[in-house]
Amino acid sequence: MESESARMSSAAEARFRIDYPNSEPRVIKVVALDDVSERVVKRVAEQTWQRANFFTSLKFDGAAGGDLAILTAEAIDDRIARGKAVAGSRVDLARSGIGLAVRQGASKPVIGSPESLRSTLLAARSVAHSKTGQSGIYFPSVLERLGIAEQMKPKMVVPDIGTPIGEIVAKGEAEIGIQQISELLPVAGIAIVGPLPAPLQKITTFSAGVLATASDPRAAKTLVDFIATASRALLEAKGLEAP
Repeated sequence: MESESARMSSAAEARFRIDYPNSEPRVIKVVALDDVSERVVKRVAEQTWQRANFFTSLKFDGAAGGDLAILTAEAIDDRIARGKAVAGSRVDLARSGIGLAVRQGASKPVIGSPESLRSTLLAARSVAHSKTGQSGIYFPSVLERLGIAEQMKPKMVVPDIGTPIGEIVAKGEAEIGIQQISELLPVAGIAIVGPLPAPLQKITTFSAGVLATASDPRAAKTLVDFIATASRALLEAKGLEAP
């Protein structure tokens, strides 16, 4: 499965590729970018799903066929509205919030309110966020809302697409890192400070839906329900919330 914030394959992602083929080779790969996805896909691959095919990239738009998609809730709803996914088939899998991390051993700043987050960001020497993905696209609007966008420009570190923000922080290339907590958590050498304050938080809901091209919609829906059940016990430990 492919994380919402990873739009392109990279060397860093290669270590998450899963050697559990469950469909004929296609151009689009099944890629896991976190432990939850990896474990669930391994469990899925152990079952018989009548040669189901999986597509999770946002670049996928149904033209290549397939049985189900795992995207953001908004993206699934959009495909339902355009007739590319089956109405009523959306099942929410997890909620993901944006958080802040520092290098392991560094003092954890106070970020419990918008005011304290503002002070922390202004005091930081450097702050890293993704170029794309939910957190990368959203965080600049947080700076605007805090009224410090111009002041923060010289401090911002925006690495190449596919570079985990946690790794930038762990290497000391940025004092603070901003990304979805589920993506920060697996990175060694950093400490999670906590989520963005509630008034500034953006929660992303990841969902699955049966595609209109499904050869067996009933089997695809059964698989969606299986994934939802199999992933539930793993969410909290991986920085995700139940929907």
